[in-house]
Amino acid sequence: RENLIHLCNPHLEKMKEDILYHFALGTGTHDFPALFGDVKFVCVGGSPSRMKAFIAYIAEELGLGSPGCDYPNICAGTDRYAMYKVGPVLSVSHGMGIPSISIMLHELIKLLYHAKCSNITIIRIGTSGGIGLEPGSVVITRQSVDATFKPQLEQVVLGKTVIRSTNLDEQLARELMQCSKEIGQFNTVIGNTMCTLDFYEGQGRLDGAICLYNEEEKLQYLKKAYDSGVRNIEMESSVFAAMCNLSGVKAAVVCVTLLNRLEGDQISSSHDVLVEYQQRPQKLVGYFIKKCLGK
Repeated sequence: RENLIHLCNPHLEKMKEDILYHFALGTGTHDFPALFGDVKFVCVGGSPSRMKAFIAYIAEELGLGSPGCDYPNICAGTDRYAMYKVGPVLSVSHGMGIPSISIMLHELIKLLYHAKCSNITIIRIGTSGGIGLEPGSVVITRQSVDATFKPQLEQVVLGKTVIRSTNLDEQLARELMQCSKEIGQFNTVIGNTMCTLDFYEGQGRLDGAICLYNEEEKLQYLKKAYDSGVRNIEMESSVFAAMCNLSGVKAAVVCVTLLNRLEGDQISSSHDVLVEYQQRPQKLVGYFIKKCLGK
């Protein structure tokens, strides 16, 4: 059954042209169905260089590119986001935090709609702080929760507070978990992900420029988060889940933990160790895509 992108905006039908400003793309200047119509998997992550590395990795895994092949940035006309494509896979950077990924998702969802894409799976791959997990563990998100552990995104629209669900696709999470078991290379769990509005106070760190609480209060908060089912903390999953839900898109969040926040705040692992950690979500999602395509 064809599952098409659902746009929750009747105003778009009245527009002669839709300019995706932050992508430097537009329906009047680009043939979206020709460029993107075959896309089935979209992987998004914070860093442009990481998403370029991912497209090179997935190209090799799918046998669609030669070693050392360069992949052009489709959004080269802007410095806001980077976008790469190989076969049915699109790789897009989203920057840091809810506002940055929100802007990207508005334009990405419209891009997929204009391209007449169907049966899309979108997966955020990234890094996070773990709670009660050894560094390097991968967390597949069951629900994104806010800083009070509620599975919701609270947003102010036209001066009114709007609450949106942040549940993610349970079947997709189970499929990804099964893939990790088949790979058998790193610890993977399904758990809730806490999405915060900043990296320091919002995540209970003691090492920011401002901190008006003590270590005991911090640990009480993080243990309360753990007891509620939270296994990692990042800054994008809530709006990602909410927007994918509203657009009828199957979505997942797969993040590696760079440290255990119950044991400290600063990321002190060596560069080489961190690079290997960051490749774990790529390996898992690459394996999943290969499996889906029967490769």
